[in-house]
Amino acid sequence: MHKNLIQKEGNMLTSLRQMQPSLAARIVDLQYARQPEVWKPYGSPGREKSVRDAGYHLTYLAEALEADDPALFSEYLAWVKALFAGLKFPADVLPVTLECMRQALSEALPAGERESALAILEIGLRSLETAAEEPASFLHADAPLADLARRYLESLLQADRRAASRMILEAVEHGTPLRDIYLHVFQPVQREVGRLWQTNRISVAQEHFCTAATQMVMSQLYPYLFTGERKERRVVVACVGGELHELGARMVADFFEMSGWDSTFLGANTPPESVLRMVAERNADLLAISATMTFHVSRVRDLVAELRASASSRARVLVGGYPFNLSPGLWCKVGADGYAPDAVGAVQAAEKVLAV
Repeated sequence: MHKNLIQKEGNMLTSLRQMQPSLAARIVDLQYARQPEVWKPYGSPGREKSVRDAGYHLTYLAEALEADDPALFSEYLAWVKALFAGLKFPADVLPVTLECMRQALSEALPAGERESALAILEIGLRSLETAAEEPASFLHADAPLADLARRYLESLLQADRRAASRMILEAVEHGTPLRDIYLHVFQPVQREVGRLWQTNRISVAQEHFCTAATQMVMSQLYPYLFTGERKERRVVVACVGGELHELGARMVADFFEMSGWDSTFLGANTPPESVLRMVAERNADLLAISATMTFHVSRVRDLVAELRASASSRARVLVGGYPFNLSPGLWCKVGADGYAPDAVGAVQAAEKVLAV
């Protein structure tokens, strides 16, 4: 549908990325000129943060262009809209920012390259009209284990790690399947924590505490992971370089263990050369790569390409994470063998790609 929009893509993206610092500064200059009453009270530190944020906008735009999928940029803008609402910014700040972005791109990009960038930008600008300022909660009263999830989140927000750990261990000891704990407690609670931070309900420190506490609780559950029949399958699970969100990837690794696989979890921000070395050392059947942030998609593509270029590797590649959930065909574009929306799907998709 959008293929006509993407012409001279490689050169345009190279130009956009090379020009990002100057473009970001120009966007902020235009913002300050149009809305001085909004921005000047923040002083020099605020201006530096504005330039940083404008750089993020441009990076997400570049990734959407490379993927030929405007949804990646539009969904990012919906996230920013909710973030700005939580920060109590005036409602017109983001639309004006995008208008300034439009002007900066129009001024800087050559005519033949301008059309593609502005087309994605216009789609994103229109999408703001229907984007919610208050994202819906990820905790639902009618969901499985809803009460446990609610109480677990309350304990985390009260910084009561012991209570959080105790209620999970008691649930498992009383027969609640471990998979259900992961899917119906850890997963929705972690997403809810992210929503609470996005809407300015909790601080960065609280968000980090909640994540670290859940990782600690997960580690206490490891004796329950290795009780089933083992398979002759090996998987290396890693977050792409620069990616700091590792909890989802850790859940994937644990689900492989629960399914009898031998999993090696490398954690966050793993350098590509280290990932490839581990795949070779483990003689892995599968490499599962996680990317939560859209601006890391290009790094996933580069890592897959490096693996394919390795004559010694026989591993198939599975990808997952937020941008891949947004863009159904994105996994093909980065060169992977398959994609999964969650930990359950990862094991199913792995068996499928290895059966081919």
